[in-house]
Amino acid sequence: MVTSSPARSRPAYAAFLVGTILLGLASRRFSHWLPWWLAKNAGDILYATMTFWLAGLLFPRLPTGRAAVAALLFCVVIEFAKLIQTPGLVAARRTTAGHLALGSGFHVSNLVCYGIGILLATGIEIGTQRQRVQSGPNTRDRGRSARRKD
Repeated sequence: MVTSSPARSRPAYAAFLVGTILLGLASRRFSHWLPWWLAKNAGDILYATMTFWLAGLLFPRLPTGRAAVAALLFCVVIEFAKLIQTPGLVAARRTTAGHLALGSGFHVSNLVCYGIGILLATGIEIGTQRQRVQSGPNTRDRGRSARRKD
């Protein structure tokens, strides 16, 4: 499914990206307050959601479907890269940033989580696009259009 989309707002996608990162960190910090299944999978779901926002931020005119595919491919590559155990990658994964970005071990269940996270982000994007279309141009734009006709 390739959904044509107008250019995304970079500030909005930067905010989505930062918000998702904060939610992901909070899901780790406060995992003891979450149901076990959410504590185990929230980080992976939000990681994939973050990759979708990043694709939208870097490529604001990329159609929604292509952004979803790009984010999924990125996540899948990172997951399979966990099977590579070179000394440099092992050392990088032992750091906090390396562990958060690269993970530590290959798990097939993570692939499912990535799909869920990207579907979540795609749904949010499509929903916000529909909301913008339904609300129409803002009041300021309508005033300018009216003045041009005079």
